[in-house]
Amino acid sequence: MNPSRPTAFAAVDLGATSGRVIVGRVGRDSLDLDEVHRFDNTPVQLPTGLHWDILRLYQASLEGLRRAERKADIASIGIDSWAVDYGLLDASGALLGNPFHYRDPRTGPFVAKVWAQVGAAELYRITGLQHLPFNTVFQLAAEAGSARLAAARSLLMIPDLLTYWLTGARGAEATNASTTGLFDATARAWSAELIEGIGLDPRLLPAIRLPGERAGTLLPSARAATGLPATTPVVAVASHDTASAVAAVPAADGPSFAYISCGTWSLVGLELDAPVLSEDSRAANFTNELGIDGTVRYLRNVMGLWLLSETQRTWRVQGRDIPLRDLLARAAQAEPLAALVNPDAPEFLAPGDMPARIAAFCARTGQTPPGTPGAVVRCILESLALAHRQTVRQAAELAGRDVEVIHLVGGGSRNELLCQLTADATGLPVVAGPTEATALGNILVQARARGLVDDRASMRRLVAATQQLRTYRPAGDQRPWTAAAARVGLG
Repeated sequence: MNPSRPTAFAAVDLGATSGRVIVGRVGRDSLDLDEVHRFDNTPVQLPTGLHWDILRLYQASLEGLRRAERKADIASIGIDSWAVDYGLLDASGALLGNPFHYRDPRTGPFVAKVWAQVGAAELYRITGLQHLPFNTVFQLAAEAGSARLAAARSLLMIPDLLTYWLTGARGAEATNASTTGLFDATARAWSAELIEGIGLDPRLLPAIRLPGERAGTLLPSARAATGLPATTPVVAVASHDTASAVAAVPAADGPSFAYISCGTWSLVGLELDAPVLSEDSRAANFTNELGIDGTVRYLRNVMGLWLLSETQRTWRVQGRDIPLRDLLARAAQAEPLAALVNPDAPEFLAPGDMPARIAAFCARTGQTPPGTPGAVVRCILESLALAHRQTVRQAAELAGRDVEVIHLVGGGSRNELLCQLTADATGLPVVAGPTEATALGNILVQARARGLVDDRASMRRLVAATQQLRTYRPAGDQRPWTAAAARVGLG
C-alpha cells in the first residue's frame, strides 16, 4: 500500500436493475466516492423461468475492480446486493444453473406447502420475516425434488456467491441470511427447527459471517482479471443492500428517525435493538432483518419506484420515450390526489404493462384512471407517498417509538417531487440523501474494519458532514391525504 496515496476501498454494489463499482476514499474527516463502472442488470427469460445473468454480473464486477485498481491502492473489497436470491453449488463448487429472479412466479403455489409444514404464525415467531411470496424459504420449496437441489451441496446468497468466486471461501453474511426465512431472529443464527421442518439439508447453509469480518483474499483467477494484489482482502460488509443503506443514514444522535431506502423498492422502517415478533406485527406484515452491530431493521417492503421505471419501459416499447425530467414536471402540474393505487397490490409485482394495470386498479376502485403521462406519474408518486405514510405510522405504533424525522436515501432521494409529497403526506420533515447510501455503507463498514472509523455513530456523522443532503418540510393540510388514503386501503 502506497502511503502517499489515499486509503481507498472498492464497493461492488449490485442493484435489481443496475450494478456499479465505486471507489471510496475515507479519512477521519473526509469521505469521497468515485464511480468507476456502471452496468445494466437485465434478467433473462428462459424456458425454465426468469433468471439473473449472474456470469455477466460477475464479469462486470471484475471489470469494475480492474478499473478501481487503476484509480487507487485498494485496501479491501466489499460486495452487496438485493436479498432472497441464491446460487446452488455442487460437490465440486460449480454453479448449478443461473439463479432464479425473485420476480419469477414459480413460488406462488408453494407458500401454502411451507405453511402446512411449519405454520405461518410459527414461521413469523422464529424468523420475524415479512411474508413475501419470493422469500428464500418459498423458493426452496419450489425447488424440492428437483435434480438441481438434489445435486446441491452448498447454498450461497448472491453477494456470498461472488465472494466465493473471488476468494474460494464460503460463508453466509448475517444481514442477507436474515432475509431467507431460515434464520432465527432471536438467536441470530440459522434455525435448525425450520430447516428440519421444511426438509432441507442443513449442510447446504454455510457458517454465518458478521459485517466487518474478512472472508478471504483473491484467487489467482480474480487477481489475473483485476490486477489487484494477491493480499487484497474481501470483507463481509452488510451485504444486503438495504442493510448497507441504513448503515449510511445520516441520522443525528438526538431525534428518533424513520428511514426510507428508496429505489426499485421502498424499504420503510425503524432501526431497533430487538425484533418485534407480536401477532399484530405479523398481521401488519413487518419484517425483522439484521443490520450492522446486531441492530434490527424493522421495516416493510413497499413496491417503490419499480412502478415508475416499468411504466417508462412500457411507454418506450409503445414509442413514447419521454425524459424523466419532463414526466416529473408534468406530474407536478397534474391534479393532486385525483387517482391513487395501492403500490403493494399483487398485480404490480411482475414485469408488464404498468400503465394498463394502474388504469385497471383505478377503474376497479371507482376512480377515473389517469389520462395523461403526467397524471400517471402523479398517481404513482402520491401512491408511494401514502404507502410511506402508512408504513412509518404503523412501524412507530408497533415498536412503541416516536418518529420526528424521516431519512430518505437511495436513488429516490433525487426525485424532488416524491420527497416533497412524502413530507406532505406524513407531516414530517424528510431529509433526502445520500443517493449512494448503499455504496457508502459498504465502504464505511470496510473502513471501520480497518480502524479508520470508530463506531456506527461516527459513520453516520461522517456521512452527514460530507454528503449533500436536502430537507423537505411538510406543507398543506393533512386531511386530504387522510381521505385519499382511505380510498385505496392505505389509511
